Amino acid sequence: MNKSSIRKLLSENYSLLSILIGIVLISVTIGPFQNRDTEWEYEAALGVIKWGVPYVITFGNIMDQSPLGFYIEALFFKVFGLSLDTGVALVTLFGLGCTVMVYKIGKVLYGKTTGLLAVVLFASTQWQLIISRSFLIDVQCLFFSLLSLFVGISAVRKDSLKLFLVSGTLFAAALMTKLFAVFTLIPLMLLYVYYRPKKLRRTPIMLGAFFLPALLFAFLWYQVISGQGLLSVFHHSDFNHFNASGVVPSYFFVANFLLYYGLGWFFTAAVVLSLLVCFLRRKLFSKILVFDIVCLATIISVISVNIFLGAGLNLKSPYNNAIKYSYQSLPFFSLLAASLPGKCLSMCHSATRKKLNKLYFSVALVGLFLLASAIFVNMVFANFISRWDYLLFRVEMDKDLGYSLFNPTPMDKYDSLMGIQYLGFALVLSGLVWASRHKIGRLLRLIPHLHLLPNEPQ
Repeated sequence: MNKSSIRKLLSENYSLLSILIGIVLISVTIGPFQNRDTEWEYEAALGVIKWGVPYVITFGNIMDQSPLGFYIEALFFKVFGLSLDTGVALVTLFGLGCTVMVYKIGKVLYGKTTGLLAVVLFASTQWQLIISRSFLIDVQCLFFSLLSLFVGISAVRKDSLKLFLVSGTLFAAALMTKLFAVFTLIPLMLLYVYYRPKKLRRTPIMLGAFFLPALLFAFLWYQVISGQGLLSVFHHSDFNHFNASGVVPSYFFVANFLLYYGLGWFFTAAVVLSLLVCFLRRKLFSKILVFDIVCLATIISVISVNIFLGAGLNLKSPYNNAIKYSYQSLPFFSLLAASLPGKCLSMCHSATRKKLNKLYFSVALVGLFLLASAIFVNMVFANFISRWDYLLFRVEMDKDLGYSLFNPTPMDKYDSLMGIQYLGFALVLSGLVWASRHKIGRLLRLIPHLHLLPNEPQ
């Protein structure tokens, strides 16, 4: 490639590169975070290095999780050295991969600008920032899940057997990292039904190509290598420990986590407004309505399972660990919220053929305010948590119940890393503003057309 082509490539992808670099700079100033889960998973990776299997001395047996994540971690340790900081660096890389996949999926379903906004919303939440700076296999699972979904969307659209096999192999990798990957099947199934492949007779072959790798890998690990048996998949310790006596789980524990920690009020309000705009003007948004439904169905499925396990079955881990059990829903929350500006702008332009409806313009301004506020709050909390040595993600606001983490190296406000963090914020905002400049300009140009009579019927 010559200089001009490189310059053109950089200019066309400036927004994404700026956002990704900014996210990396923010991430390295936060954490690493530790708790009992990170210690056990570190032991499991160490067990792979010592004995070839994720054996945990603390438990006295093989880790009751899918094994692939621990083997990837062990390989990374072999190459770059054995330390918790090295492991967290690997998780952060997978977190960056998740961010790229959110962009790719958002671009395919909604468009480039929505994909970029979804990236900022996804990666700047304290939910993603903290998990991507903790030695947990959840981020690896989400990366393989999103990659499987991205390839699966192409497989469905092209009706390609090869792509179905690739998507199925990636799904198997996600499932062999953590069972939460099963939620990937929901958007894939809905999109498959929506696109209605022409050759229905090939459906069993396509499904076989997709599920064969997962069945093969599961059989090899659980039946042949570890000797645990396939049914051991359902014998996870999370399903054997109930909440302590006196603890009565509320069915709103996931909502509490999402509103106060996972997403925040502005982010959640943007998601709700995005859905309302799309459903109320479904004829205008007929092309993307199905994608909103896919995102909503996935979110409802993930959260419902978490609520059923935590409150319905009174299980301790799903109740306290909503930060992990509902994690697979975060990309879809981000896509719904990020699609709001495009919807509002389309709604405003649809009205200019007659006279611009002030209500539409007001909704657009509210939507922009909610998203701007969500990003601002995310950045403020990112700055706060980088200075805290202890975090507790409560699931009940009046009780000390939830998921706790420790930061052994918190910053102070005069730390030199604080400048790197601020630079990260600036790069993220720079990339986002540059990507949105045309849509913002189009919205501002509508202001002179606000001449609708106060009492004129619509």
